[in-house]
Amino acid sequence: MPAASLLPLFGSAAGPGTLGGPAGSGAGGGGRKAAGPGAFRLTEKFVLLLVFSAFITLCFGAIFFLPDSSKLLSGVFFHSAAGGAGSLERIRADHERALREAKETLQKLPEEIRRDIRQDKEKLLQDARGRKEAGAPGLPQRLFRQPVGAVGQEPADPDVRQRREKIKEMMKHAWDNYKRYAWGLNELKPISKQGHSSNLFGNIQGATIVDALDTLYIMEMKEEFKEAKEWVEKNLDFNVNAEISVFEVNIRFVGGLLSAYYLSGEEVFRKKAVELGEKLLPAFNTPTGIPWALLNIKSGIGRNWPWASGGSSILAEFGTLHLEFVHLSHLSGNPVFAEKVMNIRKVLSRLDKPEGLYPNYLNPSSGQWGQHHVSIGGLGDSFYEYLLKAWLMSDKTDEDGKKMYYDAVQAIETHLIRKSSGGLTYIAEWKGGLLEHKMGHLTCFAGGMFALGADGAPSDKTGHHIELGAKIARTCHESYDRTRMKLGPEAFRFDGGVEAIATRQNEKYYILRPEVIETYMYMWRLTHDPKYREWGWEAVEALEKHCRVDGGYSGIRDVYNNHESHDDVQQSFFLSETLKYLYLLFSEDDLLPFEHWVFNTEAHPLPVLHKDDGNKEENQK
Repeated sequence: MPAASLLPLFGSAAGPGTLGGPAGSGAGGGGRKAAGPGAFRLTEKFVLLLVFSAFITLCFGAIFFLPDSSKLLSGVFFHSAAGGAGSLERIRADHERALREAKETLQKLPEEIRRDIRQDKEKLLQDARGRKEAGAPGLPQRLFRQPVGAVGQEPADPDVRQRREKIKEMMKHAWDNYKRYAWGLNELKPISKQGHSSNLFGNIQGATIVDALDTLYIMEMKEEFKEAKEWVEKNLDFNVNAEISVFEVNIRFVGGLLSAYYLSGEEVFRKKAVELGEKLLPAFNTPTGIPWALLNIKSGIGRNWPWASGGSSILAEFGTLHLEFVHLSHLSGNPVFAEKVMNIRKVLSRLDKPEGLYPNYLNPSSGQWGQHHVSIGGLGDSFYEYLLKAWLMSDKTDEDGKKMYYDAVQAIETHLIRKSSGGLTYIAEWKGGLLEHKMGHLTCFAGGMFALGADGAPSDKTGHHIELGAKIARTCHESYDRTRMKLGPEAFRFDGGVEAIATRQNEKYYILRPEVIETYMYMWRLTHDPKYREWGWEAVEALEKHCRVDGGYSGIRDVYNNHESHDDVQQSFFLSETLKYLYLLFSEDDLLPFEHWVFNTEAHPLPVLHKDDGNKEENQK
């Protein structure tokens, strides 16, 4: 019982009488001031005796009735003689100290007790502030050192500088309209001028804000970055009862927060990234450790997409967690994140690969492949990207990732890469041993991937990988150039007498995708061939002519039509990827240089974990 609650039993300092007798009785016949135990009346002594007896009974009773009482009993009564005697002495001393503190409290005036309570509260607040300044609760203190290349120089060429400024203006147009019409929601409907939400994120809001953080930072849009950071600090909430896509939330939210932290050093981003990463961990609670595609982040219950080959997990989804989860372990000091993704590697290494290829579906319960459908586009794409980038991000120490990547590229070249009669190199899809001569817009990222991986290929293959990247870039440029709007379709085919053209209506749309521009950026950085900047500028002109509207930027339903039919969605990845890759295409190579950064599949830059980083951090603490 709190000491304050005992005060009414003894009257107040100015009370008219005393407990146990009428007013005016007793020595002096007036109100009683707080006195020592020797001045207590018989009734008061009896009450005190009851209180102290209850206190002692409660302390000893806890030994027998707490859930871990068996451990307490063994510690008190069944240790060695010396240990047992010491334990009893400590318990006796604790009880005596508690009794003394209780007596002292009972002798204080109510004002003194209230003052003590206020002082205790102030001390708790000071401790909490100290913990906040030291770092997020539960996270180790970390000395922030901004990686090389977080900022770069202005382009030397005035024409290039002018083009880059135009791309920054496009970002401002997209951001300002999102802020005006959909602030705090996931995405923008630029025609309707209202918010748009996808069920991929459940009830988590703010996808565009988190996705755009690093783009705002590298474009030096400081006010916009500041307001985005403030929104994250005050409003980004993961305590929602909703089912989310583990893949999409990881690449956009976790990736965006990690990147924002590494660029700015703002602790709120590290805290939020780790908090969200922890909420994703129950997705791995499957018999094999291959995560579910969908997760209720409140209940921790997961499942897979009902259409995915008999309840299978999807290669591009469970294979696109590695970069972010390794960084979560790096920033949190908790190895569980890295252990989860390394287990995925172990499961895959034990499986036979048909023709050396990785099918798109894997059952998380049985650990066996689903239907043998292989694609370097949708369902498969970023798995291969993350094998290469895991090796690069490890400062080229992840030998398993390196071997898996180059073995996979060899199988892709043998079984999937073909050349059309018109001389265009493309990557087909493989279904049960039969090729479908279709290439998706998503597959166009592979040109940049092949070129980026050229440096690690066997010495006699380095030039070949660069050349392969250039051929894919040319094919994807043709898919843009052969439309009326000079923007690429969702998929294009090489059969029935057509090449690099969409033949089905449901493949003719463009949703502001970045993969072709991504490959242009990589090819420019690695070759400095000016055609890649020219091709990128063609895309800028097409975006401005056909996708820009008063309320932002919208996708197009049919890129072969003479007139625009807008889909009324400004995708968050337009700000995160498409505009960022365009800006980098027209920037100097010192901005986010490849030897110090890798990009996750949502274009969020993550620093290479150099071998000496750990030692440097220890020395600077």
